[in-house]
Amino acid sequence: MTPGSGGSGGTSSTSGTGGPQGATGSGGAHGADRTGGAAGTVDAVGTGGLPGPADTGGTAGTSGTAGTSGASRTARTRRAVVVGGSLAGVTAVDELRGQGWDGPITLVGDEPWAAYARPPLSKGVLKGTEDAGALVLPESGEAEVLTGTRATGLDLTARRVRVRNDDGSADDLPYDALVIATGARARTLGHPGERTLRTLDDALRLRAGVTRSRSLLVIGGGFLGMEIASVAAELGLSVTVVDVRTPLVTTLGPYLAGLFGRAAYERGVRTVVAPDGVTPAPYGAELADGTRLEADLVVTAVGCRPNTEWLEGSGLTLLGGVVVDERCRAGAPDIVAVGDVAAFPTGDGRFRRTPHWDSAIGQARAGVAALLNGDSAPPYTPRPYFWTEAFGLAVKLAGVLPAAGEPAVLKGSAEARSALLRWDDPHHPVAAALNHRIPVARLRALAAA
Repeated sequence: MTPGSGGSGGTSSTSGTGGPQGATGSGGAHGADRTGGAAGTVDAVGTGGLPGPADTGGTAGTSGTAGTSGASRTARTRRAVVVGGSLAGVTAVDELRGQGWDGPITLVGDEPWAAYARPPLSKGVLKGTEDAGALVLPESGEAEVLTGTRATGLDLTARRVRVRNDDGSADDLPYDALVIATGARARTLGHPGERTLRTLDDALRLRAGVTRSRSLLVIGGGFLGMEIASVAAELGLSVTVVDVRTPLVTTLGPYLAGLFGRAAYERGVRTVVAPDGVTPAPYGAELADGTRLEADLVVTAVGCRPNTEWLEGSGLTLLGGVVVDERCRAGAPDIVAVGDVAAFPTGDGRFRRTPHWDSAIGQARAGVAALLNGDSAPPYTPRPYFWTEAFGLAVKLAGVLPAAGEPAVLKGSAEARSALLRWDDPHHPVAAALNHRIPVARLRALAAA
């Protein structure tokens, strides 16, 4: 099934792709929703891994939950369940097969379509230049795929995931290894008729609304909000972006935010900074001083929330996401959490989600390695990489954002809007390619130099 082809929910197939269980950040279209904060210590994780593909005995690594013994678990076929047909989920299926998992794999997703790439939603799909069918992710390793199926609970003792299908029926899925990749959903402000952009359905609805409108108000000036504003301006709409801060300044830093701000202004986009907040309203919004911003269409782009409700009461630690250790294990050796839903340790006692394409892939690889190999698997080492395109500017970035201060110009000219830049902060070096072609590995090397 391809995006846009419809189909009934709750269906099963053996294709390598599945519908996302929740929108996953899959690229520069979404700014990081930094939801960390002081956190307690995560429950101790067992030092062992799951039995290897050829193991016929022994016990799995210990965990704080009861379960079937290693001997009886390996006497039958071992099953892996991946909850979330997102980029992280599909990558996890690939990695399970690639790293030697020979038992059944079930991929669970709550959307009715095959897993798809999300960065084009705020670009080509919204603009009408990219067909939904082109977004389908490459097929992953062999797996049973359940689409239109939502996870509703987790029983750690019985090692079962509770799911509900579109037809209302419920099932329990047993697992020996569990990957939680349920992603995140758009954060909303709660006004009637609120529009967001996180899924393919969102993009198609917003595209239809844009074609019928003459003006657009975007609440939120992060990556996603500015990409939406850019497309709308290109399509001829009168566009206003409102945020409590200068658009992109908390994401990119003042230097790059200034470049994007000037490019937006040149294309007729109005930006409004409302430090005291914004109150959404039908066909507009109201600022704290009483100023009213009006538009035919209003879109909210103010970050995302992790899809963790189905895990409440399960015994897993939830703190702005599923708290994991340095190998993406979620408190037990047979469970990992990866992608937008995972709150990864920052090294200072806090945990932070990084809802981006690069994190989804890297964490899925590391998490699967930890499932199969325990502490002998290498820890996940974040290597931040982001990109965004708006107002004629395409920027790729490596390093921890935002970038502080003025950069060194290594090539080109920022004024000419084609440059290779580097911020030499000893604690947070950043490299950026602005309308400049460069391999990702080299950009990362520049950030680390």
